[in-house]
Amino acid sequence: MKQEYFVVVLAHSLRGRLRRIHIPHQAVYAILALALLGCFSMFGIVASYARMAWKVANYNALKREADSLRSRYQNLQKVVSQTNQQLATLQLYAKEVSVAYGIREKLSGPTGIASEGKLTPTFAESLADYDFLKRTDVMALDNNRSHSFFSTTSQPSLWPVDGRLIGAFGMRSDPFNGEGEFHKGVDLHAPMGAPVHATADGVVVYADTQSGGYGKLIVVQHGGGIETYYAHLSRFYVHVGQEVRRGDMIGAVGATGRVTAPHLHYEVRIGGGPVNPYRYLANAAVFQPVKKEPF
Repeated sequence: MKQEYFVVVLAHSLRGRLRRIHIPHQAVYAILALALLGCFSMFGIVASYARMAWKVANYNALKREADSLRSRYQNLQKVVSQTNQQLATLQLYAKEVSVAYGIREKLSGPTGIASEGKLTPTFAESLADYDFLKRTDVMALDNNRSHSFFSTTSQPSLWPVDGRLIGAFGMRSDPFNGEGEFHKGVDLHAPMGAPVHATADGVVVYADTQSGGYGKLIVVQHGGGIETYYAHLSRFYVHVGQEVRRGDMIGAVGATGRVTAPHLHYEVRIGGGPVNPYRYLANAAVFQPVKKEPF
């Protein structure tokens, strides 16, 4: 049985000679199959490239949107931080005004308007107000706002440790999970065991290991709603209820709590709300022990 084939006739344009080429059917089918396979391959390559280009475009768009949202979030956090500081200051002023003028937050006694409402404070409230006024030296009010003036040594006016600033107040990236968090104080680098000093006169109201990230923590109350926090300590040199003076050594730098290296976490709070300690540290001196002259 003869093999079937196609005949291709080629004619020379000048000499007029004819030439016949025999092409088997199998060769033609193979060429067509290869051509079809090539078309499918080319279509797949083009489709893959188009899909990749679409994904890259979507990724770039999402990245730009994420950057925009991150920037807006940081701006909002700054606004919230400033608002918290202003709120803490207003709460302090409100407390001073209410204590100075005997303004009560609410009437005691019956709620009816015809009934007699006692404006006198309770015994416990009187003691709290007396303690607040005892810690406040001078308070003056003007037409626009009230200003409280305390003795120089009752205002935080000293660096708590001889070190350098490594962590600022406000929003920052958490060193453990990389997420954004609000840092309520500042971090001061110092070697392990370096002495920590009270930044103002006050009374120790907390000296214990805190269950959260503070580790060993000391809290000193200075009056007027002002408190200072000293965290991540390695040891305590004071106890609760002890009166301390500006410059007294109250503890030692450590690495307790949620830390990656030894340092001191220092906070200043007014009315229970954290404020930026840098405004107190900017013009504060570093504690220097007095050198005694030899006899």
